[in-house]
Amino acid sequence: MENMKNIVKKFNIQGEIDSIVPLKIGHINDSFIIKMKGNALSYFLQKINHHIFKDVAGLQRNIQLVTDHLRKKLKEKGVKDIERRVLQLVPTQTGELYYKDNEGAYWRVYVNIENTKSYDAITPELAYLAGEAFGDFQCMLSDIDTTQLIETIPNFHNMEFRLEEFREAVKKNAAGRLAATQWMVDEIEKRAEEMCRPEQMFREGKLVKRINHCDTKVNNMLFDENDQVICIVDLDTVMPGFVLSDFGDFMRTAANTGAEDDSNLDNINVNTEIFEAYTKGYLKQATFLSEAELNNLAFGAKLLSYMQTVRFFTDYLNGDTYYKIQSPDHNWQRTKAQFKLLQSQEQNFEKMKEIVQKYK
Repeated sequence: MENMKNIVKKFNIQGEIDSIVPLKIGHINDSFIIKMKGNALSYFLQKINHHIFKDVAGLQRNIQLVTDHLRKKLKEKGVKDIERRVLQLVPTQTGELYYKDNEGAYWRVYVNIENTKSYDAITPELAYLAGEAFGDFQCMLSDIDTTQLIETIPNFHNMEFRLEEFREAVKKNAAGRLAATQWMVDEIEKRAEEMCRPEQMFREGKLVKRINHCDTKVNNMLFDENDQVICIVDLDTVMPGFVLSDFGDFMRTAANTGAEDDSNLDNINVNTEIFEAYTKGYLKQATFLSEAELNNLAFGAKLLSYMQTVRFFTDYLNGDTYYKIQSPDHNWQRTKAQFKLLQSQEQNFEKMKEIVQKYK
């Protein structure tokens, strides 16, 4: 691999490099902190996984468009510490947004936002703050022309596409696992038409696409020493989509009393306290939502749990070619855990809708 310091020097950074320290965060890109000598800024270096993000130029252009827009909005609001509130890409010496090394790897650099922390575990208090932060994030981006951005992972949250992949996996039965799991195929097909409703509404002009984060987890926010959210990070999947997906993705991961791959299905239920806290914070800030979006927010939670059930099951039928697994049946365990969450959301659906109505 090309010398790390030589890679960093391709970027327009200030000062002399002191150290480059690897970080154990994220599952997709390799990340490093670049410390500079003296009191200069520190930087955040990432090797972009171009096997997942195939259009690196488009990906980086998305991030630049979104961060420039957020800075403009924060300036209009009179926010003072904008450099801590939005990620700042550092261009290369030749003005590019990324550097491709001599082995074909892609790199980018951000200014590091120092003296921050992130959380992996969720509480109602953090869920409320997360709701406010993601609601504000979407609100500030709600007037961007979505045609300016690419889909960094095409069809990422497209339910019709995910079902096509699933049906292909069922047809091929590559790993010979279909006979023992046919009941799950039936459960998925039973709900398929309902779950494709957003795509149908979009074609009918009843639902719009907006700029989504597409990975709305609490650990994608930086907090300051007073536990206030200062910046939303991990912008690789920021792209056009339905707001129902962003809302639903948070609920799928956070408003679940069990784990995503819980082997004890009795642990899994809707955490209504987290659901309510996030909804309250989100709807306080997401003032741009249409009536159709508001009426389908609770459905978004079911949709993303269903989608993830389909994706884990598809991978299991294909012989575990996409997700990393810890055991031969790991994807099947994940499938059943996500399906149990979906069933719990179906049982709690009226209550979830009432919570949305309460705060809209």
